[in-house]
Amino acid sequence: MKSNDYVKYMTQTLVKYADQPKEERKRLRLEKKQAKASLWYRWFGIMPYVLYSEIKRIRKVK
Repeated sequence: MKSNDYVKYMTQTLVKYADQPKEERKRLRLEKKQAKASLWYRWFGIMPYVLYSEIKRIRKVK
């Protein structure tokens, strides 16, 4: 990719972002944050996450 293409892409992205209403930007940011996997899953994978969830569930029952 040439530097001219990159500048054009960045300019288009910036203009697209600036044209959105503030509420729309906040909504998109919140949706992206909620779609993200939890910290345990992202760092350690599925097995420790399942183990942690089970321990948490057992403690809640007691």
